Parts: sequence; structure tokens; C-alpha cells
Amino acid sequence: RQAQAVCIPASHLHVTAATMQVSQQDFKKAQEQLKLLKKDPGNETKLKLYALFKQATEGPCNAPKPGMLDFVKKAKWDAWNSLGNLSQDNARQKYTELVSSLISAESAGQKKDASPEEGRHDGYETIIVTTKNNITKIMFNRPDRKNAINHKMYREIMKALEEAGKDDSTIAVITGNGDYYSSGNDLTNFTNVQPSDMEKMAQDGAVLLREFVDHFIDFPKPLIAVVNGPAIGICVTVLGLCDLVYASDRATFHTPFSQLGQSPEGCSSYLFPKIMGLAKANEMLLFNRRLTAAEACAQGLVNEVFPDGTFQKEVWARLEAYATLPKNTLAVCKQLLRSKEKEKLHEVNSRECEVLKERWLSDDCINAIVSFFQKKSKL
Repeated sequence: RQAQAVCIPASHLHVTAATMQVSQQDFKKAQEQLKLLKKDPGNETKLKLYALFKQATEGPCNAPKPGMLDFVKKAKWDAWNSLGNLSQDNARQKYTELVSSLISAESAGQKKDASPEEGRHDGYETIIVTTKNNITKIMFNRPDRKNAINHKMYREIMKALEEAGKDDSTIAVITGNGDYYSSGNDLTNFTNVQPSDMEKMAQDGAVLLREFVDHFIDFPKPLIAVVNGPAIGICVTVLGLCDLVYASDRATFHTPFSQLGQSPEGCSSYLFPKIMGLAKANEMLLFNRRLTAAEACAQGLVNEVFPDGTFQKEVWARLEAYATLPKNTLAVCKQLLRSKEKEKLHEVNSRECEVLKERWLSDDCINAIVSFFQKKSKL
């Protein structure tokens, strides 16, 4: 693969001094443009930029391989090393092209944002929150990361749920932007942690997760999930705390906890056996079985499945009809339905987070996450 990456037509092998000078100028200009980016391009892109910069300035990877637990340095080393013998000229070219594409994409996004959607709430970066026709919609908005939830996104979702619980809307809806509903917890949450900080990371993570799930338990209005694509991890488990779940037929539902050395959350250890029966819950929560939308519907996790081609049209027509119902009546009815379970759900959530904190510090979890990033770097 590396040999193919450096194959270039013979006509391009002759590089004049003038061309080299222009290439260096473009390369320096790209470095300056990169500093002007307002939006974080994501860790994958930053790793590519780092690797191409090192290749362009120093040539093929010449640094010693970092230790397995130094996740950040290991990821950088893998990215640089993967470029093999790519020439410095080609690395400069690829770096410049990548920066140019990022600048163009951000510029296009800014033009789009110049005409904000009606009813859009300000103050969010990782989600889009709008209120229209008595519906507050909370949309995960990291499509380039498959809507993976990082720490900032956790906090913004909680803030949006707090606001939606108090505003004049009748119902709230959670959905995803792009092909994915959400790929769950962003595993890069674990990569910027030094071994000496692992215990604090686990403690802070457990507190954040408990607060996050508590917001779903306590949400006062009907909360409806519109699952537009694959859903993984935490965004699957909290579906049991939603009042309705509608799914596209291309959606899938996956909770790979044991695969990642972790344990169930979102009250799923209690709710999933109640919803789908112990045997089916065990398949998902213990043995990482991925459900299709039809299977999730048959097992009670999803209320109804729609063809992907008509999914948005059909679901939103139904939601708009629900939103015309008496707001206070819906809220009172929901509280009656949940009141007997609320104390139990908070208890389960607290226990799940304590167990997860232990898992995050375990060799099982650390080794599983290291293995995950090793496999990813080889793709």
C-alpha cells in the first residue's frame, strides 16, 4: 500500500527550483491558514495533519515507538509511521490540499449558518437545538465523527434537556445529523490521559455519566428518539428511558461493552431485561449482539420502524400531530407513568456508574481500548 502511495508519473519527477520554492511557499501558507480554523477538525484529521507535517519536514518516521499506554504519542507515531517512504514533496502537497479542503468546508458552513434555521437556539457547538411547532429538537451534530459523544457534547445535551424541560414546547425529540444516530462514547475521551491521571479521569467520567443519565430519568415531558441510522453504546442504552423510539430500517443497535472491557450504563442493566426479557438482554449486554431495526422493534426497544426513504416525512408528520396535544396533560401523564420507577432508576444509574468507574481502571478496559486504536490505525 505504501509503495502505491508514492507511485507518480515520470513527468512529475523533474522538479525545478522555482517549483520547489512555490511548493514551500504554499506549505508555509497552509500552516498559517490552519491557525485560522475556528472549528476543531477532529482527532483523525489532526493526526493526518501531524503525520504529513512531520513527513514533509523530517521525512519518514525516525522516532522510537512510544509505550502502549502513552495513547497520544502512540497515535501520533502510528500516523506518521503509516506514511512509509512518502516523499517530502508529496507530503507537502497532501498537507496543503488537506488544509485547503478544511478551509473550504468551514467557509461553506459559515455561509450556511448566515441564514440560521428558524427557532434555532444559540450557544451550542456539538449539537443543533431548534424549537418549532411545539417541538424542541436536539440533534447530535458531529457527523464527521459519526456523532460520537465527547465531554463537551455530554454537557451540551444536558443543557439542552434542561432548557427543553422548561420551555413552551410540548414534546422533545432527539436525533442525529448525517448517516449515524450516534456511535456512542467518543473513545478519544480516553486517549489524552496520562497514567497518573487515570483515577481522576475515571472518577470525573463516572460523575459526568451519572448526571447525563439522570437528565433522561428526570426529563418532565415526553421524550422521543428518532433513530436515523446506526446507534452504539450510551445512545442505545438511554433509549430505554425515552417515551417513544422510532427508527429507520437502516438503523442498528449495538452495545459492545464487554468487547471494550466495560459494563452496561443508562439503566440498561435494569430496563433492558424488563423490555426484551433476560435472554435477549443478555445477548446484547453480555455478548455484544447487534440488532437490526426490525429485531429491536420485535423485542420492544423500538416502537415502530419506517422505510429509510420516507422515514423523516412519516415520523415528523406524526410528531407534529402529537405536539398539538395538551402540553400539561402529557407532562402529568408521563409523571404518573414514571413516578413509581424514578427512585429505582436513580439507584440503578448510580450503581452502574460505580461499576463502570472500576472497569475504566481495569486491565481489561485499558487493553481493549489500546487494541481498538491499534486496529483503527491499520485500516
